[in-house]
Amino acid sequence: MGSETSQPLQSFKIDEPSDTAAAPAKPAPAKPAPPATPGAPNSPAGPRLFNNCWSCRLLSGLGLLGAGGYVYLVARRPMKMGYPPTPGIITQMVIGISIATWGIVIMADPKGKAYRVV
Repeated sequence: MGSETSQPLQSFKIDEPSDTAAAPAKPAPAKPAPPATPGAPNSPAGPRLFNNCWSCRLLSGLGLLGAGGYVYLVARRPMKMGYPPTPGIITQMVIGISIATWGIVIMADPKGKAYRVV
């Protein structure tokens, strides 16, 4: 259980050539080989960061939610003391709400399952 980043890394053995000075360098292949069957799909892209890790999504989402709440409440403090809102304070409040909303999106729909991929 856990994300792919918590799995142990695979080890690869690299063979060293016996005589590197005498052997000429081989040119790299120009194009990768085509798939075995013409209709075969290409390999999928790498997994996303929050793919299957609920604890990672919860921790990240709650952290962003708390940070957004803090930014918003710090912007509200002068208004509670009676100062009129300025464009800077309003911008700070909007940024705080945006950060909190980002946290909710991470917890609720991190992979974009709500959108149909055609």
